[in-house]
Amino acid sequence: MTSALTVSICLPTCNRPDLIVQCLDSCLAQRYAQLEIVIGDDSRDDRTELLIHTRYASDARIRYTRNEMPLGQARNVASLFERASGDVIMLIHDDDFLAEDAVSRLITLWEAYPHLQVAFGNQYEVDANGQVNLQQSAILNEAFYRTRAMQGLQMQPGRTGIVQMFPNNGWMALASLVKQVGYREDVGACCDYVFGVQLCLAATHIYYLNEYVSYYRKTAASVSLSTRNSTSAASLHAYEFLMKLSLNTALESARRTALRRLAPIVVSLHARHDSPLAALRVALDHPDAYAYGFSLRLYYHLSLIARAMIAVRIRQRPSAPRFP
Repeated sequence: MTSALTVSICLPTCNRPDLIVQCLDSCLAQRYAQLEIVIGDDSRDDRTELLIHTRYASDARIRYTRNEMPLGQARNVASLFERASGDVIMLIHDDDFLAEDAVSRLITLWEAYPHLQVAFGNQYEVDANGQVNLQQSAILNEAFYRTRAMQGLQMQPGRTGIVQMFPNNGWMALASLVKQVGYREDVGACCDYVFGVQLCLAATHIYYLNEYVSYYRKTAASVSLSTRNSTSAASLHAYEFLMKLSLNTALESARRTALRRLAPIVVSLHARHDSPLAALRVALDHPDAYAYGFSLRLYYHLSLIARAMIAVRIRQRPSAPRFP
């Protein structure tokens, strides 16, 4: 059955010709036959376009498009989902890459579970040079509940997305479901998280495979890292999205779990960007995020809030009149 399913690997890229080769080569090295690789290029110059046309011109599996006007991350991904012609869709960002036989290992799950809609596995964490950090990889996956004990069909599919067990790439899902959910551009840098939540809420059959299927490259240029200390940080947008999200009662515990991770980050962001009252409100709203006062992090954040309040007061103080 699985050999009849066509896989569309969606690969958004922007100004990374030095990295896309490793990503694209990892896609082409997959031994699953029914495969297409759909590339959307948002680059400001033609280096990536020339690279694709010279290095990969003879490979019919590649469907490349240069966006005449850059679409931005979210719209670029959304356009790839729409262009994908396969039965299932897989997403991989241009600075990341796939593990050996990742496609086959995930799509084989459809043979055992014909009603499956979504499948995903673990991520290796690699540095800017693509070197794997095994210890940090284990920490990364455990932090997001990707453990051996969790392998199998997920009892609460929605929880999988809310607590961020679902990864930002390297996943596989039915194309019909992916296109139904879509990919939002109104949620800033947390578009991957919002998509994962909404996909998992829409699905009824999700399988987690406790095997490494992709490599996540952690560099200063990554969107999540380059914006993490700014007011456009993914964590801030994710917190706002999660607070407004309408959920049934059974998923409220998942929301609380996710907010315990996000709330302290948001407190710190508000305090560092001169919004001390907003920071204090978030801290008071989520006492469990600070172990109900038994976390040293709380007192550090309270000190940040106090300093931010003093700084705001000083700036608001009227200037002394000047005399000739």
